Amino acid sequence: MAYFIPKLVNGKAYEWTDIQINILGSVFTGVTAIKYSEPQEMKNVMAAGRFPNARIYGQTAPEASITLLMSEVEAIQRVAPLGRIQDIPEFDIVVMYLDSANVTVKHAVRKCRFTSNSRESETGSDAISVEIPLVIAGVDFI
Repeated sequence: MAYFIPKLVNGKAYEWTDIQINILGSVFTGVTAIKYSEPQEMKNVMAAGRFPNARIYGQTAPEASITLLMSEVEAIQRVAPLGRIQDIPEFDIVVMYLDSANVTVKHAVRKCRFTSNSRESETGSDAISVEIPLVIAGVDFI
């Protein structure tokens, strides 16, 4: 089946300013970075000859992290059970991008939990950002 892929000439690229991130039912504007992936184990099966005979597919190991301004982390911490963001129950992070046809592209990072709560700052740095690793169940590239 052939897919229509529009030309990029005079088009619009995906860009950071078009991203909208929804966490715990609220749109967060203090997000400075988000990373998510769903790598899957794949391995060739060798048999007679020098080329692969088949391929096997193993488990996926989804990974993610989010970087927030310290003010956002402090706000989340204020509403977290006993002030521990790691104790917040599973939640989804919805990331929306706007494409060149003004159509929303939506990705959902499913069943997230914050795995740490740390701060790091040094001389000469600008606003303090906090990178928080996440444990996730998967990513829906909707």
